[in-house]
Amino acid sequence: MKKTVVIVGALDTKGVEFAFVKDLIVKQGLQTLTVDFGVMGEPGFTPDIPHQEVARAGGKDLAYLATGEHKDEAMKVMAAGLAIVVRRLYDEKKLDGILGMGGSGGTSIATTAMRTLPVGVPKVMVSTVGGGDVSAYTGTKDIIFIPSIVDVAGINSVSRMIFANAAGAIAGMVKVARPKLAKEKPLVVASMFGNTTQCVNRARCTLEANGYEVLVFHATGTGGKTMESLIRDGYIVASMDITTTELADEVCGGVFSAGPERCLAASQAGIPAVLVPGCVDMANFGGIETVPEKYKQRKLYQWNPNVTLLRTNVEENTRMGEMLAAAANAASAPVTVILPLKGVSMLDSEGGEFWDPAADQACFDAIKRNLRPGIPVIEMNVNINDQEFSDKVALTMLGMLEASRDFIICDE
Repeated sequence: MKKTVVIVGALDTKGVEFAFVKDLIVKQGLQTLTVDFGVMGEPGFTPDIPHQEVARAGGKDLAYLATGEHKDEAMKVMAAGLAIVVRRLYDEKKLDGILGMGGSGGTSIATTAMRTLPVGVPKVMVSTVGGGDVSAYTGTKDIIFIPSIVDVAGINSVSRMIFANAAGAIAGMVKVARPKLAKEKPLVVASMFGNTTQCVNRARCTLEANGYEVLVFHATGTGGKTMESLIRDGYIVASMDITTTELADEVCGGVFSAGPERCLAASQAGIPAVLVPGCVDMANFGGIETVPEKYKQRKLYQWNPNVTLLRTNVEENTRMGEMLAAAANAASAPVTVILPLKGVSMLDSEGGEFWDPAADQACFDAIKRNLRPGIPVIEMNVNINDQEFSDKVALTMLGMLEASRDFIICDE
């Protein structure tokens, strides 16, 4: 049976362009299914799913939207409707990949639908905003952006090449054979930063030696959000949240914030979790010139020309400790907090650039002061990257996951 590429777009204004791409995809031996989300006019060719159906799925009648008097509402309705339609097609096994093309409005509508699809489903967006910051459009999903270079308006010497590349990209992704694992393993997530790499790698090795697959996420804001979206989607059996540094960026206004609800996903999903205040000693900014004026007299460290780290203080660490305690308190599954008393990062080790025991202790005290009774707190007189600490994290995680048994310790 042929695989199907779902093509979504405003066929009233871009019918010629979508017909061109559709023909190229069909020539690759794939089926296509077109969904029209145009509002103002009739489509350039007959779609498989018309705009009336998309509007109804979004809760409005197309005639109401087509008057042109409700443009902002029309965008919201068609985005919501398309998301419902696209997810239904996927659930009905009628979607193996999805492609959209458009300007900022069309991109917003199409990617709203793409974000309803699981990671791994091929998603290609040809967009006039493709060369800029597209994080608002991608969210935590694997959407491939192709800059349109020129506007999506006609077939010309430039757009012809871009559209052909897009058709080839989606066709190749849909057609490629994905190797299967001999045996699927339960998935555990772990958060990591350069400053906690040693700890996370050793803990990961131990989990993998005991039959788990560990997905490691770089705690750069997007990394934390993506990790927690997979938890919420039900793919993950446990969380080793070793590097909760994104809380520092939330508190200090850094560039790597993952939002105020960071660390809550495991608790809300009811999966076992180990929480560690890893790298809460640092908030992240860009080059030194981007650091806010209020922090210019604080302890700063240029990690590289594009990343400047701010050493967090007692007040900020107290706030982060409260946030970590709140996340643990919300847990309905086993949760354990493990504290590295000799530093929460590589820089925060004795004699290191960010060594500040008072600030660290403020975080530890806030956690212990605010935790509800019954949640274990393990205090270890070591640095987070010491072998003893990573082994304790791994064995604690394994103990929550399984009944008593002998575990294999990673031997590096």
